Amino acid sequence: MADAAITVEGARKTFGGKHALDGLDLTVTRGTVHGVLGPNGAGKTTLVRILSTLLRPDAGRVEVAGHDVVREAYAVRLRIGLLGQHAALDEELGGRQNLELFGRLHHLGARRARARADELLERFELSGTGPKAVKQYSGGMRRRLDLAASLITEPEVLFLDEPTTGLDPRGRAEVWDSVRSLVGGGTTVLLTTQYLEEADQLADRICLVDAGRVVADGTADTLKAAIGGDRIDVVLRDAGQLGAAVALLPVAKDAVTVDTDRRLLSAPVIDRMAALTGVVRALEEAGIEAEDIALRRPTLDEVFLRLTGHDDRTTEAA
Repeated sequence: MADAAITVEGARKTFGGKHALDGLDLTVTRGTVHGVLGPNGAGKTTLVRILSTLLRPDAGRVEVAGHDVVREAYAVRLRIGLLGQHAALDEELGGRQNLELFGRLHHLGARRARARADELLERFELSGTGPKAVKQYSGGMRRRLDLAASLITEPEVLFLDEPTTGLDPRGRAEVWDSVRSLVGGGTTVLLTTQYLEEADQLADRICLVDAGRVVADGTADTLKAAIGGDRIDVVLRDAGQLGAAVALLPVAKDAVTVDTDRRLLSAPVIDRMAALTGVVRALEEAGIEAEDIALRRPTLDEVFLRLTGHDDRTTEAA
C-alpha cells in the first residue's frame, strides 16, 4: 500500500522452539496512531524490536517507511524513533543537556544539536526547567523529555512501547497530549500498551495480538461492536439480592454477568430505552433498591477478554 508506513506480512520469530510471532500480518497507515494490544507473551515487544531493526525476523516481509528492515536496516534507522518502557535519560543532567547529548550521538553537530534541543523543549513545554537535573522532574515531565529525545532526528515513524507505564493519571494525560500533537504534525505512531483506556483514547486503529498472531483489527468502535451492542449495568445496595434481581430482569438470563464484590449485574440489551424502563420498573415492584443503573457500550476490556481469553489488564495506581 502506497500510504502504508508499516507493512508486516507473515512475520515469524522463534525463541527456543516457541513462536513469539507466528505469521503475523499488520498494516499501519501513515499519519495515524495504531495500537497493538495483547496479553503478556503475545509478541508485542518482539514485533517492536523487529520493526526497529533490533531483531531479525525468521521469515516474512517487514517494511518500515518503505524500507525492508533486514536488507535496508540502516535506512530504516534513519527514519524511526523508539521510546521504550524505561527512560533512557541521564538523571544527573538537565533536560537541555540530555537533548544536546542525544543530538551529538546522532551526529547533528554542536550548533544543530543545541537548536534542536531548544525546539523540542519548547514543543513539550519544558523550556522553563532550566538546568534542573532530570532526577528532580515529575514522572510526566521525565516521560515527555524521553519522548522529546526520541524525536531528535524528526522520525517518520515512532514506536512507543508502553510509554505511560507507572505514570499517574496527570502524567499519562500529558504524554497523551504530546502524542496527539505529534500525529497532528504527520508522524506515524505504533503504540503498544496494556492500558486499554490509552488505546481507546489515542489509537485510530487497534489490533489485538495473541500467541504471535493478530486475532482482531479495526477501530475501537468496530471491535466493541463485534462482541455485541449496548449493555445495562445495575449496582444494587444489597449484594444478597443479586440472585433475585437476575430472575426479574427483562433480559436474557444466560447473558447476565454477576460481580458479587461490586454488587453489579451486567447484561446486553437490544432496545436501550425499553430495557432501562423495564429494569427500573421490575426492581421497584420487587422492592430491590439500586444504587446505580447505567446504559453503556462494551469496553475494550471486554473486547480484550472475549477475543484473547486473558485477563491481563494493568491495575492503575490510585
